[in-house]
Amino acid sequence: MSRIDWAGLMRAGMGELHLTPQLFWQLSPIELRIMLGAEAHTPPLTRARLEELAAAFPDIGKGTSHDNRAGIAGSDCGA
Repeated sequence: MSRIDWAGLMRAGMGELHLTPQLFWQLSPIELRIMLGAEAHTPPLTRARLEELAAAFPDIGKGTSHDNRAGIAGSDCGA
C-alpha cells in the first residue's frame, strides 16, 4: 500500500493555494487534485482516440457471435 504524502499535500494546499487549515481538511482528495490542476492534464477523449481504444480492446473476441443471446435490446431489433 502506498503512503500518503501529507506534508506535501499540506504544503501544496496551505502554501501554494493559501487555504486555511480548516478549509484544507474539509476538502475531498479529488477537490484538492482539481484545485492543484492535476485533473487539467488529462486530454479530452477524441473520436480518433476512441477508435484506437476500440480497436485495441474490442468488446467481442474472435469467434464470438452477435446473436444477442443475453436478450439485450440492440439498435437492430426495433426496441
